[in-house]
Amino acid sequence: MLDLQNACQAETLKRFFKTGKGQYGEGDLFLGIKVPQIREVVKKYGKTCSDTQMESLIKSPYHEIRLCALLVLVQKYGHAKKDKDLQRQYIDFYLSHTSYVNNWDLVDLSCYHLTGDWYMDKDKTLLYDMAAHGKNIWEQRIAMVSSMQWIRHHQYDDCLQMADILLHHPHDLIQKAVGWMLREVGKRDELLLKSFLRTRYRHMPRTMLRYAIEKFSPQERDKYLKGKITQ
Repeated sequence: MLDLQNACQAETLKRFFKTGKGQYGEGDLFLGIKVPQIREVVKKYGKTCSDTQMESLIKSPYHEIRLCALLVLVQKYGHAKKDKDLQRQYIDFYLSHTSYVNNWDLVDLSCYHLTGDWYMDKDKTLLYDMAAHGKNIWEQRIAMVSSMQWIRHHQYDDCLQMADILLHHPHDLIQKAVGWMLREVGKRDELLLKSFLRTRYRHMPRTMLRYAIEKFSPQERDKYLKGKITQ
């Protein structure tokens, strides 16, 4: 019965993460394991997972196993907070394996804790380059969603600059990520978000705009969507 449940869950996940031909997750494979179960495995075995084992896990064809590797990496990075050289090694591992961080959940559950934290007080040129010239949408999403860490520490400038870089991106997963981060800025500084939107909202993709203004009143959202916000 458990195998049947896992098989059904795997099929559901394949549809949810768009694994069909021509879709962003094309060809990805699933075991049907739920995230809480993966977290339990990480909690139990993550500390003893070697670099060689992480290398093997991150390169797995199965989505859940790659997620497991990333959550182990997040755990190890967090435990190494007093050892900056070791943390740097984990960041290097992450950045050298971005081709396996190849769906939105893998990005969102890892980058905020890793690149977001590491680059909060460092030069962010690498992340700006990923936003502007990333080899795929996942690297661009890593750059954008990493800003969640900075936003939570009330550092907004880099988020807004990256949003400008990605303002006209054609893929909805990037549009959603940008809008999501803008919304997070607005939850903390609504006037700053409105100032950013004032000269841009008519030109940004509707998906991005909808995400950015989600916390506004219904009346305000309607004005933005109808282009009735005055300069």
